[in-house]
Amino acid sequence: MRILLTTLNSKYIHTNLSLKYLYSVVADSGLDVELREFTINNERDLVFGEIMRGGYDLVCFSCYVWNIEQIRSLCSDLKKARPDLRILLGGPEVSYESERFLRDNPWADFIIRGEGEKPFSQFCRELISGNRDFSKVSSLTYWGLDTVLSNEAGSLPYMDRLPFPYTYLEVETDKIVYYESVRGCPFRCSYCISSVDSTVRELSLERVRRDVGYLMYKNIRQVKFIDRTFNYNKARAGEIWQYIIDKDNGTTNFHFEICGDLLDSDSFRVLSRARKGLFQFEIGVQSANPYTLREISRKTETAEVLQNISKLMELGTIEVHVDLIAGLPCEDYRSFAESFDRVYAVHPSVLQLGFLKLLKGTRIRREAREHGYVYRNKAPYEVISNKYMTAIDFVKLKMVTTVLDLYYNRGGFQRTLEFLIEDMEVTPFRFFERLADFYYSGKYHMASHKKEDLYRILYRFAMKQEAKLSGISTRAEHFLTLDMMDALNPEVVRRFMEKGWELK
Repeated sequence: MRILLTTLNSKYIHTNLSLKYLYSVVADSGLDVELREFTINNERDLVFGEIMRGGYDLVCFSCYVWNIEQIRSLCSDLKKARPDLRILLGGPEVSYESERFLRDNPWADFIIRGEGEKPFSQFCRELISGNRDFSKVSSLTYWGLDTVLSNEAGSLPYMDRLPFPYTYLEVETDKIVYYESVRGCPFRCSYCISSVDSTVRELSLERVRRDVGYLMYKNIRQVKFIDRTFNYNKARAGEIWQYIIDKDNGTTNFHFEICGDLLDSDSFRVLSRARKGLFQFEIGVQSANPYTLREISRKTETAEVLQNISKLMELGTIEVHVDLIAGLPCEDYRSFAESFDRVYAVHPSVLQLGFLKLLKGTRIRREAREHGYVYRNKAPYEVISNKYMTAIDFVKLKMVTTVLDLYYNRGGFQRTLEFLIEDMEVTPFRFFERLADFYYSGKYHMASHKKEDLYRILYRFAMKQEAKLSGISTRAEHFLTLDMMDALNPEVVRRFMEKGWELK
């Protein structure tokens, strides 16, 4: 029997850790198992053709919000071409409404709900024995004679008993390598899928040191911990950070999603020893509105979080990405602008504006009617409007996101942004709102632009302010030139000066 473990990743540099775990638990089973990863950008015919040519008996897909629609279409065609092909699905997009999913998608034969290592091992054992008594497989939803059956969930394995997912597979050094030291999350944020799992389990420190040491030995470019709140145990987080600092190979960068208000003096003492570029942190502020935070069950002290982000930025060695989510309960457009300004004031490396997605299995999806949510029917179920913000409000925020990414997150405009915000006497949010209106009114969003042309567009924006602020464009030109000299290659700057500020 030939088995394929596969998925459609969102980008080439991304990899799927779940499939690597599944491969590792059956690698010694004697089954012919292959792992292949595609992306959502691959041509449909390419993926279809590769799977058809493989002659597999069972194809297993890992399903997420970014790939489920393409997987539906692809699997439907595979089943038409190969009615004998068995299709097994797993992942968060099929775990929470599994029986309904099978009924709506008769091409699917099996779904493993939740963690897959133990059920997949049991499933393969039934294939090997020839009995195929799938009632023995925990957390499995599948077709009986004419009905859908669901087996009870089994016990979860101890984390240290799970195999290291890179034992049997070559580490791809040109891609992000994902690693998991903790499963579950101690917090209960209503919008987050991790809140569904109330059990927090962690790998032992000894195991983490061994695994991470191996990844550093392989000189991986970036290792991304997928732990939902890496520093929920402050002492444990400090031990791992210290180990990485001690064994630093000068090449590998480590990404962590952390809780900002759990950073303490011991954390900063350890982090202050890290070389520049060793660590990258992602911190979810989500909102600075206390009513919103209470409504989504997010217990956090915003002032303390922002203070700690400021301290991290002062270290000058850690890249800090801070998240805000538009569309949360009790937050209208004005409140979101205030949240934006409070986060912008601490000048994170990257300020990421996300838009609420009402994910399957989350409490906020169950409470959608209470908050007047209108959201997309298809994944990723992004909010369209709610009783706090109109659809036009969200469109305006998408516009702000575009110029924020171009001019703040990509870097290279720091002096100019500071100057314009101060000279125009506006808040950061109102500045980006005005810049977005200019950018879209000028139809600049209809094409991609070279970095040097973004300087020209911002100069045009400054010229637009001349009616109210005489001389602002001349002063802006000075700061734009300084920023350009820092951000661009000297030859590019020379050619820019020859061509001038006119956008052609």
